[in-house]
This record gives sequence, structure tokens and C-alpha cells, in this order.
Amino acid sequence: MAEAYIYDAVRTPRGRGKSNGSLHEITPIQLATQVLAAVRDRTGIDTADVDDVVLGCVAPIGEQGSDIARLAVLNADYAQTTAGVQINRFCASGLEATNMAAAKVMAGEAEFAIGGGVESMSRIPMGADGGSWAMDPAVAHKLYFAPQGIGADLIATKYGFSRDDVDAYAVESQKRAKRSWDEGRFARSIVPVRDVIGEVVLDRDEHMRPEADMQSLGSLKASFTDMGETMPGFDAIALLRYPEVERINHVHHAGNSSGIVDGAAAILVGTREMGEKYGLKPRARIRAMGSVGSEPTIMLTGPEFVAQKVLKRAGMDTSDIDLFELNEAFASVVLRYMQALNIPHDKINVNGGAIAMGHPLGATGAMILGTVLDELERTGKGTALINLCVGAGMGTGTIIERI
Repeated sequence: MAEAYIYDAVRTPRGRGKSNGSLHEITPIQLATQVLAAVRDRTGIDTADVDDVVLGCVAPIGEQGSDIARLAVLNADYAQTTAGVQINRFCASGLEATNMAAAKVMAGEAEFAIGGGVESMSRIPMGADGGSWAMDPAVAHKLYFAPQGIGADLIATKYGFSRDDVDAYAVESQKRAKRSWDEGRFARSIVPVRDVIGEVVLDRDEHMRPEADMQSLGSLKASFTDMGETMPGFDAIALLRYPEVERINHVHHAGNSSGIVDGAAAILVGTREMGEKYGLKPRARIRAMGSVGSEPTIMLTGPEFVAQKVLKRAGMDTSDIDLFELNEAFASVVLRYMQALNIPHDKINVNGGAIAMGHPLGATGAMILGTVLDELERTGKGTALINLCVGAGMGTGTIIERI
């Protein structure tokens, strides 16, 4: 098997996923187009050498429908011969797309491939694509379906995390994100988003609330109490799967959960020979990657299991990993991951995460891979493990090693 090397990683800033967000006027195809154009222009590659582009998109309908990856390839003026495919593994789609691009390189199917993702949540609302999981009563009943927020609160209850615990984690995420922006830690990877006349409309993550503190978060009402407790409530369904839990303590709200935002990202992966052709130095290599299924009602515990899977595949353990990057879907997800794998807080999400900066569903996995790669280079550290929890009970993970 060939080695797969990362040569570049770019992302847009995250715009608030509302009609008053700075990226609301920018269509999903334009977001994807701009990160693909940035990869081409930054590396100087001939796009005829890019065999495939794989983009995650979680709500592939309307403006995000069809095959947005292929359309973005053409819209970005890539070579006609460059293929494109859209994939959906819910919140891990951007990392899964990057893993697929890397797998194509490893298998000899591609010499250059791009993985990444796009989501315009201000224009295509989360859940707009429907699906049998929540909407077909027979399927929902069979799978003990409950919304993700119920699962997040169930994790907090089952594993002993209080409202203060999850709020404290959220405050720290905000502090870390602000520090990272203030110190220019994201500068290498950020591609400012431009409108149709070339004016910059956003060059900084705009979802952040660095002024958040325990007092302000403590004033927020838990978001999932009503859907959990109002009969027939989802708490009762979840407790059928987890009878050892007496009742669910609802602790999550908008301030300690991931933000709804717009954004896109792209990762260029290739062989060593193709990099040498363009005088490009590999930034990292893919050590291991994989996905796993987990129990779908609690839903969000997959990261710990896929972490164990990819560590075993790489012949490593947690002590061999310098930095961990786990999507902050909800604060309890990260707290449980740290608890399960005995990871200190100073080794995970050191630049903040989706609680502070937001979670553009299809793009986040590629975004956080780029973030931790930049941090490895900034600090001179060697290895990182990137993880995301996934809807319907899954986890996706990737280990990279800095060159």
C-alpha cells in the first residue's frame, strides 16, 4: 500500500447559520468552490493531476443537492478530468471524505485526491433532508430513536457530569478559541470568503462568544427538557434502553453545545512522488483511519470506540498521541471521551472547538484535521488523533503524524 501524505489544508471561517449570518448570501457551491480554488492556487498544482474530490455534505438537497463535489470541481475551473463525489456520514462527513481520499491514494486509485466538506446551515436547515430514522414510526420505534440532545444529556447523567461540569468545559472552549484567534493560530489555513464582486464578506469565525462565563451560561434554560419530559417524551424511550438510569438530568443548552454555522474545508492528499513533482513538502502522513458503529439511542459515544480501533490499527496507545481533536458536538461528549481514555484536558481541543466556533456539519471533520495539523507544526509535536461522534450511533477517527 502506498503512503498517503497531506500537502495542504484550508477552511473558510465559520459564519453564523442564520439569515443574518455573514455567509448567508454565499451559496453552498460558492463555499466549496472557494476552498477548492484555494488548494489549487496555494500549491500551484495542475488540477489534471487531481483524480478525485470527495466532499461531505449532510443535507444534500436543494442548493446542496445533486453531486455538489463534482459541480464545485467544474465551478472552480478544475480540469474536466477531475471527478467529484458527495458523501454523508452525518457529522463525521468531512473526516470520512478525507479518509476516502486518503484510501484512494493508498490503494493506487489516485495520486492526488482532495477530501473535505461543505454545509450552509443558514440556507439548508439541519434535518431538511428528512430520512426514515426519525420520520418513519416503525423505524424510530425499532431503533429507540431519540434526538441527539437527549443522548448528550443521557451521557452526562450516566457518566456523572453535572451542569457545572458541562458549562465549565464550554467556558474553556470559548477562552481557547479567542486565544487562538488573537495569537493568529488559524492564519495558515483560513481562506477569507468573498462575494460575487470579490469583496471579503468574512475572514474570522463569527459564532464565538468569548465573554461567556459560568454566570451567563448558568442563566440559560436546558434545551432538551421539554422534548424529553413532555409526554410522550423521548426520555422514556431512552430509558427503555438504559434502565439503570433512574432519570435523565438535562444539562445541555445553546451555550455548551455546538453552534449552527456555515462553512467549507478541503484537504489535499497525495503520494510522495506527486508531491515531489510540484516541489511540495508533505506536512503529515495518515497513520490510521476508520469508522465504527455504536449504540444508536445514546448515539454519541462512538469516538472512544473508534479511537481504540485506530490506535490498535496503528500499533499505538493514547500515550503515543500528542494532541487529540474531538468535535465538540456537546460538552458531555468530550468529557466522556476524556474520562474513558484518561486524556488530560491540556491535550485535547487546545484551540477551542465547535462550542465556541460552530459545527458546519459536512465540513467540520476536515476543519478540525487542519486545525490540529497547524497546531502540531506550531508546537513541534508529532502525532494527533482526530475524532467525531456521528448520528445514529457511529464514530470516525484518523491518526496523523507530522513530517
